[in-house]
Amino acid sequence: MSLTEFSQLLYDSDVGTALRESIFAFPIVEGLHLIGLAFSVGLLFFVDLRLLGLFLPKVAVEDLLHPLRPWILGGFLVTIVTGVLLFVAAASKIILLDVFFYKLLFIALAGVNALLFEIKWGRRVNQWGAFSELPSGVKYAGAASLALWSLVVITGRLIPYLSYE
Repeated sequence: MSLTEFSQLLYDSDVGTALRESIFAFPIVEGLHLIGLAFSVGLLFFVDLRLLGLFLPKVAVEDLLHPLRPWILGGFLVTIVTGVLLFVAAASKIILLDVFFYKLLFIALAGVNALLFEIKWGRRVNQWGAFSELPSGVKYAGAASLALWSLVVITGRLIPYLSYE
C-alpha cells in the first residue's frame, strides 16, 4: 500500500469523515491543538530563552525547568494526539504538500535535539544550571530548540494555506 493510498484510507475512515463533517469536532480538535502548542512550545520557549541567558538570567535553570516540565510534556501529548486527528481529517490533501514533510522533519530534528539535551545536560542540570555563564552546548541546544520549534509552527500554519481544494 502506497503512502497516498494509506492517506486516502485515513481520510475516508469513520474518524476522518466525522471530524471533517462535524460542525464542532474539527474546530474543537484544532483549538485543543493550539492550546497544546501554547503549553508545549510556548513554555519551552521560556526555557530555551533562559538557556540562552535572555530570560530570567538570575533564576537557576533547574528552578524554571522542573516546574514547567510536566506542563510542557502534557502540552506535547495533547499536541501529538490532536495533530494526528487533524491529519486524519485531511490526510489525502495534506500528504500532497511538501511543507507537511518539512514539518515532520523539523519535529524529528527538534525531538533529537531534546533527547540529546536530556542525555547530555538535562540529567545534570543541578550541576550547571545555577552558573551565571551556562555551558556552550546548553546554549546551542536552546538556540536549536527555538529555531526548530519555530519552523514547526511556521510550517504547520502554512498547511491550511497551501492545501489543495
